[in-house]
Amino acid sequence: MLLTIPNVLSADDVLQVRNYLDKADWQDGMNTAGSMARHVKKNQQLDDTQEPAVSLGNHILRVMSQHPAFISAALPDKIYPPKFNRYSESETYGAHIDSALMQLPNSNQTIRTDLSATLFLADPDEYDGGELVIETQYGTQSVKLDAGDLVLYPSTSLHQVSPVSRGARVASFLDTEHGKRQSTA
Repeated sequence: MLLTIPNVLSADDVLQVRNYLDKADWQDGMNTAGSMARHVKKNQQLDDTQEPAVSLGNHILRVMSQHPAFISAALPDKIYPPKFNRYSESETYGAHIDSALMQLPNSNQTIRTDLSATLFLADPDEYDGGELVIETQYGTQSVKLDAGDLVLYPSTSLHQVSPVSRGARVASFLDTEHGKRQSTA
């Protein structure tokens, strides 16, 4: 499954989010890399325990929890709080698979990661490269969406972000655990 959902964030929402992110204190993405990812991860991330990541992440969660296409496609029982990443020139994230289990921040709860989502916060003409490349059962899919659009894909998919050669790719990403489908019979 690979599903794109347009306009998860409106143009006004994207502009407001970017106003905060463009002034944010970005940190080396290696700070959050697991043992395997350390070899392939070269990007920047916000500290997800600090502002503006907390308030922006909460805003994105509120929007997504009311977005009918996201809810019907993801069937989320739990959503790992959104994180924010930035790739500027020569930055990339090589082939990897997301962690199967993630500890919810400030909690003893662990969630199973069934679906991963990337919410694009920069338009394609703002940067060269930076495609999200996902290996699917139907072959390799390259994704580069408009700001405000989201792509959902299985967390078990091998995926990567191709090197950025101009500008900056800015996005939010999160993982979800499926809920159970309700029977209508």
